[in-house]
Amino acid sequence: MAALALSPASASARLTVSDAARTYVQARAASMVGDHARAAQLLASLAAAQPDEVEIAKKALTEAIGAGRMDLALKLSHGVPAASLPSDARLLLVAEEIRRGRPDRALPWLGASGQSGDLTFLAPLITAWAAADRGDVNQALSAIDQVPPNSLLAPLAPEEKAFILLKFKRTAEAEPLARAAVGRAGAREQRLRLAFADGFLASGDKARALMIIEGMGAGEAVARQRIAAGRTSAQAIDNLPKALGEVLTAFSADLARLQRSAPPIGLVQVARYVNPQNSGTTALLGLLLAGQDRTDEALTLLRTVPANDALISQVRDVQTRILTGEKRFNEAYQVAASAAAAPGADVSDYSRLGDVFQAMKRHAQAADAYGRAVIFARAQNLKSELWTLLLLRASALEDGNRWPEAKQALSQALAIAPDEPLLLNFMGYGQLERGENLDTSEAMIRRASELAPDDASITDSLGWAQFKRGKVTEAIATLQKAAEKDPDQAEIQEHLGDALFKSGRRYEARFAWNAALISAEDDIATRVKAKLASGLTPANAAP
Repeated sequence: MAALALSPASASARLTVSDAARTYVQARAASMVGDHARAAQLLASLAAAQPDEVEIAKKALTEAIGAGRMDLALKLSHGVPAASLPSDARLLLVAEEIRRGRPDRALPWLGASGQSGDLTFLAPLITAWAAADRGDVNQALSAIDQVPPNSLLAPLAPEEKAFILLKFKRTAEAEPLARAAVGRAGAREQRLRLAFADGFLASGDKARALMIIEGMGAGEAVARQRIAAGRTSAQAIDNLPKALGEVLTAFSADLARLQRSAPPIGLVQVARYVNPQNSGTTALLGLLLAGQDRTDEALTLLRTVPANDALISQVRDVQTRILTGEKRFNEAYQVAASAAAAPGADVSDYSRLGDVFQAMKRHAQAADAYGRAVIFARAQNLKSELWTLLLLRASALEDGNRWPEAKQALSQALAIAPDEPLLLNFMGYGQLERGENLDTSEAMIRRASELAPDDASITDSLGWAQFKRGKVTEAIATLQKAAEKDPDQAEIQEHLGDALFKSGRRYEARFAWNAALISAEDDIATRVKAKLASGLTPANAAP
């Protein structure tokens, strides 16, 4: 639109009421289809033409941050009163001052009063790292130590203290803090291990750099070679922009874990803006964009991560996950196959290729890929990953109607992890379906249910085992518990319907089958439709 290129004065002169209404509708439409960059531009033109309309400017600002248009967002932020700025806009202004090396100017934005949330809990982080960047270790450590125990920053304070200590080469003091941080890092574990390893290595402590990556799993061998050669992974957290970016990313990951929902995308956009080199943040942002049906935008972003990045494996995982979710299998295969064929391919590369083959229903090739991953895991003694890879191989083999081989893989996995509920359930249920070792199979599933009482799928397996053994009343009670835990799982509802029908409760059976049909696909949908048409028969019974 021509209005986008106008100055505020000329825009005001030429933007009529009907033009404004049309532009607003176009902006809303662009936002609804996920084109937030266009929505931001359109709303920005309205804000320029109507400078007294603060709400328009706020909407434009939110769209701009969500789209990653930080240049536009920063311009817009100056047209909104400080008291009306949303939290992500204030964080963006904080990030901008920090990028310019002016942390003293960042602090007032944290304390700006208004309708948005309180951000002052970040003040000790900024104060500490500003001092560290000036070379004042005592003030830096003092600021971190003064983080209140009830602060949102408190769980990350030991982690930040460890990084500050490493900046000043105090590796012995940093070690216990680094170990503890890795232990509670969750999805950030690999990133933190590499960041701490870089810090120890930069401090001249190669032994502790090797120590912190021990047990990292896939990627450990490459990391060891890199450390032995004296090279870092470029993941170090050694200044304020990197520290703030990591903290914001950690908050986002925690929100996703605790609320089981996507964190505000603006928060992650700001985290990436303050430290664009954090590929962990880029991977998270890619997932969030894809979750908003902004698939091409997500893939374009992920392709910005260079192939030699230390976290490229995680980025490729996200790429293939997005592509297979969109059924763009050829593209997913290209990503996975190229990585698996490259020199230095490891466990993750073959496992990822197996995942893509499984999504394509090419089960034989998936089993072969997982088998290669198993070989690498054994060679590198990755026991914590080996049973999972054997489980994936068994699943592919079973899907390919190769149960004897699947059973062998499961037996190998159970020898490694005898109390793993997923393995016990898979083996027990697989044998149960085929009429093998019924007593043992039921006992295995019961043990799995005891170990994972909140897992609806395992509870379903136990109920189905009871049904198969003729314990119909007991099975109904167990299957009802499974359905309460996960009412949307078609297989559970089908099993419950079959058990209810068998007991003579046919109206309730039809209710369960109809519930199954809501999400059922393929064979389950075909069976359920047949049951709804003619009742339960040997031909349409669940296996």
